[in-house]
Amino acid sequence: MKILDKYLIKQFIQTVIFGLLAFTLLFVVINAMENLDDFIDQNVPTWKVIHFYLVFSPEIIKLMTPVAVLFAALFTAGKAASTSELTAMRSSGMSIFRFMLPFLIATFVISLFSIYFGGYLVPMANKTKTQIEQLYLKKGFNYSESNIYFQDSRTRIISIGFFNSSTNAASRVSIQTFNNNDLTQMISRIDAPKLSYDSLTNIWIATNGVERFFSNANQQVKYFDTLNIDYLNFRPADLAKKQIKPGEMNLAELNELIKTQERTGNDPTATLIEYHSRIAFAFTSLIIVLFGLPISANRRKGGLAVQVGISILATFIYLVFMKVSQAFGKNGALEPLLTAWFANLFFLAAAIISIIKLRY
Repeated sequence: MKILDKYLIKQFIQTVIFGLLAFTLLFVVINAMENLDDFIDQNVPTWKVIHFYLVFSPEIIKLMTPVAVLFAALFTAGKAASTSELTAMRSSGMSIFRFMLPFLIATFVISLFSIYFGGYLVPMANKTKTQIEQLYLKKGFNYSESNIYFQDSRTRIISIGFFNSSTNAASRVSIQTFNNNDLTQMISRIDAPKLSYDSLTNIWIATNGVERFFSNANQQVKYFDTLNIDYLNFRPADLAKKQIKPGEMNLAELNELIKTQERTGNDPTATLIEYHSRIAFAFTSLIIVLFGLPISANRRKGGLAVQVGISILATFIYLVFMKVSQAFGKNGALEPLLTAWFANLFFLAAAIISIIKLRY
Protein backbone atom coordinates (compact mmCIF):
# COMPACT_ATOMS: atom_id res chain seq x y z
CA MET A 1 0.00 0.00 0.00
CA LYS A 2 1.38 3.37 -1.04
CA ILE A 3 1.67 6.37 1.26
CA LEU A 4 -0.99 8.11 -0.83
CA ASP A 5 -3.43 5.22 -0.26
CA LYS A 6 -2.84 5.37 3.49
CA TYR A 7 -3.42 9.12 3.42
CA LEU A 8 -6.74 8.81 1.56
CA ILE A 9 -7.96 5.93 3.73
CA LYS A 10 -7.05 7.80 6.92
CA GLN A 11 -8.93 10.92 5.80
CA PHE A 12 -11.87 8.79 4.71
CA ILE A 13 -12.15 6.73 7.95
CA GLN A 14 -11.80 9.82 10.15
CA THR A 15 -14.63 11.51 8.27
CA VAL A 16 -16.81 8.38 8.49
CA ILE A 17 -16.37 8.28 12.26
CA PHE A 18 -17.13 11.98 12.56
CA GLY A 19 -20.24 11.59 10.39
CA LEU A 20 -21.54 8.65 12.42
CA LEU A 21 -21.00 10.49 15.70
CA ALA A 22 -22.71 13.61 14.37
CA PHE A 23 -25.73 11.76 12.94
CA THR A 24 -26.10 9.56 16.02
CA LEU A 25 -25.88 12.52 18.39
CA LEU A 26 -28.47 14.39 16.33
CA PHE A 27 -30.96 11.51 16.46
CA VAL A 28 -30.33 10.92 20.17
CA VAL A 29 -30.98 14.58 21.00
CA ILE A 30 -34.19 14.59 18.94
CA ASN A 31 -35.41 11.38 20.57
CA ALA A 32 -34.48 12.65 24.04
CA MET A 33 -36.55 15.78 23.51
CA GLU A 34 -39.53 13.66 22.47
CA ASN A 35 -39.25 11.28 25.44
CA LEU A 36 -38.16 13.77 28.09
CA ASP A 37 -41.67 14.08 29.56
CA ASP A 38 -42.04 10.30 29.70
CA PHE A 39 -38.72 9.88 31.50
CA ILE A 40 -39.76 12.51 34.07
CA ASP A 41 -43.30 11.18 34.52
CA GLN A 42 -42.07 7.61 35.09
CA ASN A 43 -39.20 8.73 37.37
CA VAL A 44 -36.67 6.84 35.28
CA PRO A 45 -33.20 6.89 36.93
CA THR A 46 -30.52 8.86 35.11
CA TRP A 47 -28.29 5.81 34.69
CA LYS A 48 -31.17 3.93 33.03
CA VAL A 49 -31.76 6.83 30.64
CA ILE A 50 -28.09 6.68 29.67
CA HIS A 51 -28.37 2.91 29.29
CA PHE A 52 -31.44 3.38 27.06
CA TYR A 53 -29.60 5.66 24.64
CA LEU A 54 -26.54 3.43 24.61
CA VAL A 55 -28.67 0.56 23.28
CA PHE A 56 -30.67 2.98 21.09
CA SER A 57 -27.53 4.11 19.25
CA PRO A 58 -26.62 0.87 17.38
CA GLU A 59 -29.82 0.96 15.31
CA ILE A 60 -29.14 4.58 14.35
CA ILE A 61 -25.52 3.78 13.51
CA LYS A 62 -26.66 0.92 11.26
CA LEU A 63 -29.13 3.12 9.39
CA MET A 64 -26.77 6.09 9.09
CA THR A 65 -23.66 4.17 8.03
CA PRO A 66 -24.39 4.44 4.26
CA VAL A 67 -25.04 8.17 4.55
CA ALA A 68 -21.92 8.75 6.68
CA VAL A 69 -19.78 6.71 4.28
CA LEU A 70 -21.11 8.67 1.31
CA PHE A 71 -20.46 11.99 3.07
CA ALA A 72 -16.92 10.86 3.88
CA ALA A 73 -16.23 9.80 0.30
CA LEU A 74 -17.66 13.03 -1.13
CA PHE A 75 -15.83 15.20 1.38
CA THR A 76 -12.47 13.47 0.91
CA ALA A 77 -12.70 13.35 -2.88
CA GLY A 78 -14.13 16.86 -3.12
CA LYS A 79 -11.41 18.24 -0.88
CA ALA A 80 -8.75 16.53 -3.01
CA ALA A 81 -10.30 18.03 -6.13
CA SER A 82 -10.69 21.57 -4.71
CA THR A 83 -7.12 21.70 -3.36
CA SER A 84 -5.73 20.39 -6.68
CA GLU A 85 -4.48 17.23 -4.97
CA LEU A 86 -6.53 15.16 -7.40
CA THR A 87 -5.04 17.13 -10.32
CA ALA A 88 -1.54 16.32 -9.08
CA MET A 89 -2.43 12.66 -8.76
CA ARG A 90 -3.85 12.59 -12.26
CA SER A 91 -0.78 14.37 -13.60
CA SER A 92 1.41 11.65 -12.16
CA GLY A 93 -0.50 9.08 -14.21
CA MET A 94 -3.09 7.94 -11.65
CA SER A 95 -6.43 7.09 -13.24
CA ILE A 96 -9.77 7.87 -11.66
CA PHE A 97 -10.25 4.15 -11.07
CA ARG A 98 -6.98 3.90 -9.16
CA PHE A 99 -7.99 6.96 -7.14
CA MET A 100 -11.26 5.23 -6.17
CA LEU A 101 -9.53 1.99 -5.08
CA PRO A 102 -8.61 3.03 -1.47
CA PHE A 103 -12.19 4.23 -0.86
CA LEU A 104 -13.66 0.98 -2.20
CA ILE A 105 -11.31 -1.19 -0.13
CA ALA A 106 -12.10 0.72 3.07
CA THR A 107 -15.84 0.65 2.33
CA PHE A 108 -15.72 -3.08 1.60
CA VAL A 109 -14.18 -3.69 5.04
CA ILE A 110 -16.88 -1.49 6.59
CA SER A 111 -19.55 -3.52 4.76
CA LEU A 112 -18.16 -6.81 6.07
CA PHE A 113 -18.19 -5.45 9.62
CA SER A 114 -21.72 -4.14 9.04
CA ILE A 115 -22.94 -7.71 8.44
CA TYR A 116 -21.89 -8.66 11.96
CA PHE A 117 -22.92 -5.33 13.46
CA GLY A 118 -26.40 -5.29 11.91
CA GLY A 119 -26.87 -9.05 12.12
CA TYR A 120 -25.91 -9.62 15.75
CA LEU A 121 -25.10 -6.49 17.78
CA VAL A 122 -28.11 -4.41 16.69
CA PRO A 123 -30.72 -7.13 17.48
CA MET A 124 -29.14 -7.66 20.90
CA ALA A 125 -29.33 -3.92 21.57
CA ASN A 126 -32.94 -3.80 20.33
CA LYS A 127 -33.95 -6.50 22.80
CA THR A 128 -32.54 -4.48 25.70
CA LYS A 129 -34.10 -1.28 24.37
CA THR A 130 -37.53 -2.95 24.20
CA GLN A 131 -37.19 -4.26 27.75
CA ILE A 132 -36.35 -0.79 29.05
CA GLU A 133 -39.32 0.74 27.21
CA GLN A 134 -41.66 -1.88 28.66
CA LEU A 135 -40.39 -1.79 32.24
CA TYR A 136 -39.64 1.91 32.68
CA LEU A 137 -41.61 3.81 30.02
CA LYS A 138 -44.58 1.41 29.89
CA LYS A 139 -44.47 1.49 26.09
CA GLY A 140 -45.35 -1.44 23.89
CA PHE A 141 -45.82 -3.62 26.95
CA ASN A 142 -47.37 -7.00 26.29
CA TYR A 143 -47.37 -10.38 27.94
CA SER A 144 -44.90 -12.16 25.72
CA GLU A 145 -46.14 -15.51 26.95
CA SER A 146 -49.90 -14.93 26.74
CA ASN A 147 -52.37 -15.25 23.88
CA ILE A 148 -49.99 -17.32 21.78
CA TYR A 149 -51.21 -18.53 18.39
CA PHE A 150 -49.05 -20.40 15.90
CA GLN A 151 -49.04 -23.16 13.30
CA ASP A 152 -47.30 -26.26 14.62
CA SER A 153 -47.45 -28.16 11.32
CA ARG A 154 -49.14 -27.86 7.95
CA THR A 155 -52.38 -29.26 9.40
CA ARG A 156 -52.19 -28.22 13.06
CA ILE A 157 -52.83 -24.90 14.83
CA ILE A 158 -52.05 -24.28 18.50
CA SER A 159 -53.74 -21.71 20.74
CA ILE A 160 -52.42 -21.01 24.25
CA GLY A 161 -54.00 -18.58 26.69
CA PHE A 162 -50.97 -18.31 28.96
CA PHE A 163 -47.64 -20.10 29.34
CA ASN A 164 -45.64 -20.20 32.57
CA SER A 165 -42.00 -20.62 31.57
CA SER A 166 -40.93 -21.43 35.15
CA THR A 167 -43.20 -24.51 35.37
CA ASN A 168 -43.35 -25.33 31.64
CA ALA A 169 -47.14 -25.38 31.87
CA ALA A 170 -49.68 -23.82 29.51
CA SER A 171 -53.28 -22.95 30.33
CA ARG A 172 -56.41 -22.61 28.16
CA VAL A 173 -54.97 -24.72 25.35
CA SER A 174 -56.60 -25.61 22.06
CA ILE A 175 -55.05 -27.98 19.49
CA GLN A 176 -56.85 -28.00 16.14
CA THR A 177 -56.03 -30.52 13.41
CA PHE A 178 -57.23 -30.14 9.82
CA ASN A 179 -57.62 -32.42 6.84
CA ASN A 180 -54.40 -32.64 4.83
CA ASN A 181 -56.36 -32.64 1.56
CA ASP A 182 -58.76 -29.87 2.58
CA LEU A 183 -57.28 -27.43 5.08
CA THR A 184 -60.68 -25.82 5.66
CA GLN A 185 -62.01 -29.03 7.21
CA MET A 186 -61.26 -29.64 10.89
CA ILE A 187 -60.94 -33.32 11.74
CA SER A 188 -60.10 -33.13 15.46
CA ARG A 189 -59.74 -30.69 18.30
CA ILE A 190 -58.32 -30.94 21.81
CA ASP A 191 -59.33 -28.41 24.48
CA ALA A 192 -57.70 -28.53 27.91
CA PRO A 193 -57.34 -26.09 30.80
CA LYS A 194 -53.75 -27.24 31.32
CA LEU A 195 -50.93 -28.61 29.16
CA SER A 196 -47.66 -29.57 30.88
CA TYR A 197 -44.34 -30.59 29.39
CA ASP A 198 -42.58 -33.71 30.66
CA SER A 199 -38.87 -33.11 30.17
CA LEU A 200 -38.04 -36.78 30.86
CA THR A 201 -40.14 -38.18 28.03
CA ASN A 202 -40.18 -34.99 25.93
CA ILE A 203 -43.94 -35.09 25.46
CA TRP A 204 -46.83 -32.78 26.36
CA ILE A 205 -49.51 -33.96 28.80
CA ALA A 206 -53.01 -32.45 28.71
CA THR A 207 -55.22 -32.74 31.80
CA ASN A 208 -58.99 -32.60 32.42
CA GLY A 209 -59.83 -31.86 28.81
CA VAL A 210 -61.96 -32.98 25.93
CA GLU A 211 -61.03 -34.38 22.52
CA ARG A 212 -63.44 -34.09 19.60
CA PHE A 213 -63.36 -35.91 16.28
CA PHE A 214 -65.28 -34.57 13.29
CA SER A 215 -66.44 -36.69 10.37
CA ASN A 216 -68.86 -35.10 7.93
CA ALA A 217 -71.84 -34.07 10.06
CA ASN A 218 -70.94 -36.40 12.95
CA GLN A 219 -68.97 -35.53 16.06
CA GLN A 220 -67.36 -37.90 18.55
CA VAL A 221 -66.51 -36.55 21.99
CA LYS A 222 -64.00 -38.06 24.37
CA TYR A 223 -63.30 -36.69 27.85
CA PHE A 224 -60.00 -37.45 29.53
CA ASP A 225 -58.19 -36.90 32.82
CA THR A 226 -54.73 -37.07 31.24
CA LEU A 227 -53.73 -37.35 27.60
CA ASN A 228 -50.17 -37.86 26.39
CA ILE A 229 -49.53 -35.91 23.18
CA ASP A 230 -46.29 -36.99 21.54
CA TYR A 231 -46.79 -35.53 18.06
CA LEU A 232 -46.38 -31.82 18.80
CA ASN A 233 -43.34 -30.16 17.20
CA PHE A 234 -42.73 -27.35 19.70
CA ARG A 235 -40.95 -27.25 23.03
CA PRO A 236 -41.21 -24.78 25.96
CA ALA A 237 -38.19 -22.82 24.75
CA ASP A 238 -39.83 -22.43 21.34
CA LEU A 239 -42.81 -20.58 22.82
CA ALA A 240 -40.65 -17.69 24.00
CA LYS A 241 -38.87 -17.53 20.64
CA LYS A 242 -42.16 -17.34 18.77
CA GLN A 243 -42.94 -14.04 20.49
CA ILE A 244 -39.64 -12.34 19.58
CA LYS A 245 -39.95 -9.79 16.80
CA PRO A 246 -37.74 -10.33 13.71
CA GLY A 247 -35.99 -7.02 14.43
CA GLU A 248 -34.79 -8.48 17.74
CA MET A 249 -33.45 -11.69 16.18
CA ASN A 250 -29.88 -12.13 15.02
CA LEU A 251 -28.98 -13.86 11.77
CA ALA A 252 -28.65 -17.28 13.41
CA GLU A 253 -32.07 -16.96 15.06
CA LEU A 254 -33.64 -15.80 11.81
CA ASN A 255 -32.15 -18.79 10.01
CA GLU A 256 -33.54 -21.11 12.67
CA LEU A 257 -36.95 -19.45 12.38
CA ILE A 258 -36.91 -19.96 8.61
CA LYS A 259 -36.21 -23.67 9.04
CA THR A 260 -39.00 -23.95 11.62
CA GLN A 261 -41.50 -22.19 9.36
CA GLU A 262 -40.57 -24.44 6.44
CA ARG A 263 -40.85 -27.54 8.62
CA THR A 264 -44.28 -26.58 9.97
CA GLY A 265 -45.68 -25.49 6.62
CA ASN A 266 -45.73 -21.75 7.34
CA ASP A 267 -44.81 -19.19 4.69
CA PRO A 268 -41.20 -18.06 5.42
CA THR A 269 -41.16 -15.31 2.76
CA ALA A 270 -41.16 -12.35 5.14
CA THR A 271 -38.45 -13.91 7.31
CA LEU A 272 -36.33 -14.79 4.27
CA ILE A 273 -36.57 -11.19 3.06
CA GLU A 274 -35.53 -9.93 6.51
CA TYR A 275 -32.59 -12.35 6.59
CA HIS A 276 -31.25 -11.51 3.13
CA SER A 277 -31.96 -7.78 3.60
CA ARG A 278 -29.65 -7.68 6.64
CA ILE A 279 -26.78 -8.82 4.42
CA ALA A 280 -27.80 -6.74 1.40
CA PHE A 281 -28.12 -3.55 3.47
CA ALA A 282 -24.59 -4.05 4.81
CA PHE A 283 -23.30 -3.61 1.25
CA THR A 284 -25.37 -0.48 0.64
CA SER A 285 -22.38 1.66 1.60
CA LEU A 286 -20.20 0.04 -1.06
CA ILE A 287 -22.80 0.50 -3.81
CA ILE A 288 -23.53 4.10 -2.80
CA VAL A 289 -19.84 5.03 -2.77
CA LEU A 290 -19.32 3.34 -6.12
CA PHE A 291 -22.25 5.35 -7.47
CA GLY A 292 -21.48 8.73 -5.90
CA LEU A 293 -17.69 8.90 -5.85
CA PRO A 294 -17.21 9.41 -9.63
CA ILE A 295 -19.67 12.33 -9.49
CA SER A 296 -17.63 14.04 -6.79
CA ALA A 297 -14.20 13.22 -8.23
CA ASN A 298 -15.14 14.35 -11.72
CA ARG A 299 -15.40 18.15 -11.38
CA ARG A 300 -18.33 19.58 -13.31
CA LYS A 301 -20.20 22.82 -13.60
CA GLY A 302 -22.13 23.60 -10.48
CA GLY A 303 -19.40 22.81 -7.98
CA LEU A 304 -19.21 20.43 -5.06
CA ALA A 305 -22.55 21.54 -3.56
CA VAL A 306 -24.50 20.36 -6.60
CA GLN A 307 -22.57 17.10 -6.68
CA VAL A 308 -23.27 16.47 -2.99
CA GLY A 309 -26.96 17.27 -3.49
CA ILE A 310 -27.25 14.87 -6.41
CA SER A 311 -25.47 12.09 -4.52
CA ILE A 312 -27.51 12.54 -1.33
CA LEU A 313 -30.70 12.54 -3.36
CA ALA A 314 -29.56 9.33 -5.04
CA THR A 315 -28.92 7.79 -1.61
CA PHE A 316 -32.43 8.38 -0.34
CA ILE A 317 -33.93 7.27 -3.65
CA TYR A 318 -31.89 4.11 -3.19
CA LEU A 319 -33.34 3.51 0.28
CA VAL A 320 -36.90 4.19 -0.91
CA PHE A 321 -36.30 1.87 -3.85
CA MET A 322 -35.19 -0.85 -1.42
CA LYS A 323 -38.34 -0.50 0.69
CA VAL A 324 -40.60 -0.60 -2.38
CA SER A 325 -38.89 -3.76 -3.67
CA GLN A 326 -39.37 -5.36 -0.25
CA ALA A 327 -43.08 -4.62 -0.44
CA PHE A 328 -43.28 -6.39 -3.81
CA GLY A 329 -41.33 -9.31 -2.38
CA LYS A 330 -43.64 -9.74 0.61
CA ASN A 331 -46.58 -9.82 -1.80
CA GLY A 332 -44.92 -12.69 -3.66
CA ALA A 333 -44.05 -10.73 -6.81
CA LEU A 334 -40.29 -11.30 -6.34
CA GLU A 335 -38.20 -14.07 -4.85
CA PRO A 336 -36.89 -13.21 -1.33
CA LEU A 337 -33.22 -13.24 -2.39
CA LEU A 338 -33.90 -11.07 -5.46
CA THR A 339 -36.08 -8.77 -3.36
CA ALA A 340 -33.28 -8.12 -0.88
CA TRP A 341 -30.63 -7.53 -3.57
CA PHE A 342 -32.75 -5.88 -6.27
CA ALA A 343 -31.93 -2.30 -5.25
CA ASN A 344 -28.24 -3.18 -4.94
CA LEU A 345 -28.14 -4.77 -8.38
CA PHE A 346 -30.04 -1.89 -10.00
CA PHE A 347 -27.79 0.83 -8.59
CA LEU A 348 -24.69 -1.26 -9.17
CA ALA A 349 -25.58 -1.37 -12.86
CA ALA A 350 -26.14 2.41 -12.81
CA ALA A 351 -22.78 2.91 -11.06
CA ILE A 352 -20.95 0.80 -13.64
CA ILE A 353 -22.55 2.77 -16.48
CA SER A 354 -21.59 6.04 -14.75
CA ILE A 355 -17.96 4.93 -14.37
CA ILE A 356 -17.72 3.78 -18.01
CA LYS A 357 -19.01 7.13 -19.23
CA LEU A 358 -16.40 9.10 -17.29
CA ARG A 359 -14.41 11.41 -19.53
CA TYR A 360 -10.88 12.43 -18.69
